[in-house]
Amino acid sequence: MNLKGYTVELASIVASIPESRRQSFLTAFQSSEKNPTLLFGFNVWLGFLGVDRFLVGDIVAGILKLITLGGFGLWVLIDYFLIGSRARAKNIELARQLRASFSGDSAGAAPSAPPPAAAAVPA
Repeated sequence: MNLKGYTVELASIVASIPESRRQSFLTAFQSSEKNPTLLFGFNVWLGFLGVDRFLVGDIVAGILKLITLGGFGLWVLIDYFLIGSRARAKNIELARQLRASFSGDSAGAAPSAPPPAAAAVPA
């Protein structure tokens, strides 16, 4: 995912959140988002250990990268170009999940039970 597409998608997700919950959404998103530049740095210095893939949440790819020492260096070179896009894609997935919880829709919530009827008191 390129930077322009990422920015447009994230802006539309933020705009779909009700104004009263938008700040809470942004706080939750910023605390969990993956920084593509930071992941690129991890790829440069520790890419042969798969640290960048572990941080982005690709556990299987991280284990394979660790076992093969970065695909004998080839996978590290490929991730120089791909890890930023992967981080942005993970961030969009996170934003979509958070939008579902912050949107205020009650479509997924169970309907509330009606209040209990008052017992009739004989006069």
